Amino acid sequence: MDGHELTLTALRSVAVYVLMLVVIRLLGKRTVGNFSAFDLLVALMLGEVVDEIIFGDVGLVQGGLAILVVAGLHYANSWLGFRYPRIARLTEGAPTPVIVDGQMQAAGLAQERVSADEVLAALRLQGIRDPQDVKLAQIETDGLISVIKQEWAEELQKKDLLAAIRARERGE
Repeated sequence: MDGHELTLTALRSVAVYVLMLVVIRLLGKRTVGNFSAFDLLVALMLGEVVDEIIFGDVGLVQGGLAILVVAGLHYANSWLGFRYPRIARLTEGAPTPVIVDGQMQAAGLAQERVSADEVLAALRLQGIRDPQDVKLAQIETDGLISVIKQEWAEELQKKDLLAAIRARERGE
């Protein structure tokens, strides 16, 4: 490999870096936050195109066009999903309940192919020891498990204590 070829690789790397920085900024924060399946697909596609451009297998203009087309499709999908919830449900899916009112949901576990032990581990990571404390736990479209505790299992807040003191003072 000669110096000229190394210089061209470095320059292509800089150009692709700048282009990807612009594309990621235009796509918004969601792209770098929690990935949906569609976000992962786009990241994989862009990664492959970037590789081809940097090593000169594809021209800079041709690769740049591919990046812009994929980014445009992703932007259009995000915009359409925002505008039309049915499209979002089609491309991103819907949350799947795995615990409802303290009871494991076998259908939800099977649908997402997760074990009860995996759900219990996710609960423990959120400081919940007993599934009975859970009103709803579901696997979100980004694969994370979100949890809503039973009202009686919520931690006592200062406002709750103040409300109880005021109610007692009023004789309630």
